[in-house]
Amino acid sequence: MIERILDFSDTAARLSVRHQQLIVKQGAEERSLPLEEVAALVVSHPQVIYTQAVLAGLMENGGVFIACDERRMPSGMMLPLAGHHLQTERLQHQVGASQPVRKRAWQQLVCAKVRAQGRLLDALHGDDKGLIALAGRVKSGDPDNVEGQAARRYWPALFADPAFRRDQDAGGLNAFLNYGYAVLRGIVGRAVVAAGLHPSIGVHHHNRYDAFCLADDVMEPFRPLVDAAVARYAASQTVEEDLSIPMKRAVLETLMGRFDVAGEARTLFDVAAMTAVSLMKVFQGSRKTLVLPDL
Repeated sequence: MIERILDFSDTAARLSVRHQQLIVKQGAEERSLPLEEVAALVVSHPQVIYTQAVLAGLMENGGVFIACDERRMPSGMMLPLAGHHLQTERLQHQVGASQPVRKRAWQQLVCAKVRAQGRLLDALHGDDKGLIALAGRVKSGDPDNVEGQAARRYWPALFADPAFRRDQDAGGLNAFLNYGYAVLRGIVGRAVVAAGLHPSIGVHHHNRYDAFCLADDVMEPFRPLVDAAVARYAASQTVEEDLSIPMKRAVLETLMGRFDVAGEARTLFDVAAMTAVSLMKVFQGSRKTLVLPDL
């Protein structure tokens, strides 16, 4: 099945549903596509109008709705309430998972993230800054905060700028990263729900104000995909303070790409689903390791 990310940011539009088709009307032009093909709908233009049937149909088909603020930065996300016919049973396993199980899962996620960061630095600059070796030192639960140690080496090296600091409230490169992470969060959140897990119950993140703690945990090893798109764009184009359409396109094209997994071309949606299902099996006790493909 084709999976699409639709981003409405530059022009007004009216969205409605007819015979399980998403109808997109912009001026005199009208287009349609099957609702089941819409994996994520991102809306930032203030004059985009959508009917209740659009949101309901998107949720029924396992899609994600992402609302953006006046800066065109994602400000909210809607996920399906039920994503699997055994959701209650799987939720019980998730809630009942022991602390050692959660800590081992977090160890694997952090290790994969730091290793991926190292590989990206090596690919871009010919030097992993010791991150690949550092990844091997992650212990259960990451008590030594290897993730933080890696970040202090990673961010200045990624953009070849010793002064660069990751700041979620800043513009430019930081805003660029924020946008990519928000879309990635939607993709991973969709996979988590489809696996019958609840996105609020994390293995590491436990913010009472965060409804997507588990999605934030599971997306960690995938973040370097966004970083790669941003770094490559920044190396050849001017990064504007506010998000531009070419900047968004650069991230979305990367996230919609195909990735080699065991010799097969897979979408990011497939890969995230594999990871989420493996986490569900870890909670059930039927396996000990997560499926974390090398992207």
